[in-house]
Amino acid sequence: MAYIQGFVLPVPADKKEAYRQAAADFAPIAKEFGATRQVEGWGDDVPDGKLTDFKGAVKAKPDEVVVFSWLEYPSKEVADAAHQKIMTDPRMKDMSMPFDGQRMIVAGFQPILDEGKGGKKGAKTGYIDGFVAAVPAGNKDAYLKMATKAAGMFKEVGAIRVVETWGENVPDGKVTDYKGAVKATADEKIVYSWVEWPSKAVRDEGWKKMMADERMKDQQMPFDGKRLIYGGFAPILDA
Repeated sequence: MAYIQGFVLPVPADKKEAYRQAAADFAPIAKEFGATRQVEGWGDDVPDGKLTDFKGAVKAKPDEVVVFSWLEYPSKEVADAAHQKIMTDPRMKDMSMPFDGQRMIVAGFQPILDEGKGGKKGAKTGYIDGFVAAVPAGNKDAYLKMATKAAGMFKEVGAIRVVETWGENVPDGKVTDYKGAVKATADEKIVYSWVEWPSKAVRDEGWKKMMADERMKDQQMPFDGKRLIYGGFAPILDA
């Protein structure tokens, strides 16, 4: 079964090209060790939240932009082996990191829903909506039911892929981590999810249609929506 390593990190706005180049340099290494896809999304529409948001998740400074990115692997076993190889690969010593790695958050996630063809031939991803939520562990089935209904609606209004992943290896961090990002309690799991669109214009129009849809009024949310963090991201690398 597929496995996802999800990242959120702050990058100085003036280091965008340096970051894109560093990510592009890393892509062939990740592929060599088994990754099937690497996506880097540059913060474009990342709102401030009252309780939680992407900026607070990584303690972003005023001159920094939030990046939402992920690596896709065919299985957890391949991902774990790749991580070990990457950490000891001599090429990584010369890899430039134009951001504060101490504030990057990363974790491993098991996909529980993956619908659509984003990233595949004929379905180029032009825009990404990224989400992180804290969901009570006992509400996994209820969350999946809600997510499945939402995925169908997203595709109706133009989305090309919807992915929902359930936290499996979510470590505690010294400065930042996913649990702190959404103020997760001990009985909650982290959900990392995204929606891929062909363009920002389709995304914007799609959300208008979603918000006006009568089915949204009956949507049950088996988690605390006030702590959900979300934002829109423009792909700068899709390898």
